[in-house]
Amino acid sequence: MSLRIRWTYAFVDRPAEGFERACAFWTAVTDTRLSEPRGDKGEFTTLLPQGADACVKAQAVADGPGGAHLDLCVEDVPAFVASALGLGARTAAAHDGWTVLRSPAGQLFCVVPWHGEAVRPSVVAGSRLDQVCVDVPPSGYDAEVAFWSALLPQWTSRPGALPEFHVLAPPPGLPMRVLLQRLDDERPVRAHLDLACGPDIDAVRAHHERLGARVEAVRSQWTVLRDPAGGLYCLTGRDPRTGGLPTPDA
Repeated sequence: MSLRIRWTYAFVDRPAEGFERACAFWTAVTDTRLSEPRGDKGEFTTLLPQGADACVKAQAVADGPGGAHLDLCVEDVPAFVASALGLGARTAAAHDGWTVLRSPAGQLFCVVPWHGEAVRPSVVAGSRLDQVCVDVPPSGYDAEVAFWSALLPQWTSRPGALPEFHVLAPPPGLPMRVLLQRLDDERPVRAHLDLACGPDIDAVRAHHERLGARVEAVRSQWTVLRDPAGGLYCLTGRDPRTGGLPTPDA
């Protein structure tokens, strides 16, 4: 049981110069407040909901445009790290009690101690931030699907609604899903956040625009936006209660 994922966090990674704007936006979107900053440079903060456990954090990054990553909370960090390395992960940084790894395609994720988190936040204003989408170049996609499926054996691993998607849905109660998306061309791996909005996606989009987001593209099942710090994310038509695609009787 030491390898079981006990909780997950989605990280909003944004450049330091836009970090305050990003935090103001994402706390408004998720109806949370910021914790006291942590880290050597105050680069980490947690988005704290009322009446539930946190599942979103934010990080000011020194290099690059930022993006998103996933924290996996486990009871035995060294054992889980050893398992991940055996499946093809690489160590990016080892810290006291937690480790930063890279997937075979290069996506960063962290393995951290579980501190008893168990209560998932509610749907907020018709939406829920519930997914980290990893955008994978075609050459690495099959290996990435195999890696995450093996790393998360208690999760449901299945093809998505479109050929370029693969879904890793967690057991009930865990707050974050993983979506693997095959890119059309060879670019470095990256990740972004997704929110489930159900039929209220247009109303959620308007709300986000009032908070300072701007629309990049509108698709049949999702809308791509940039937050006030320039970070890409998506609103999707998935059911915010279940994370799955809407059903006729939902």
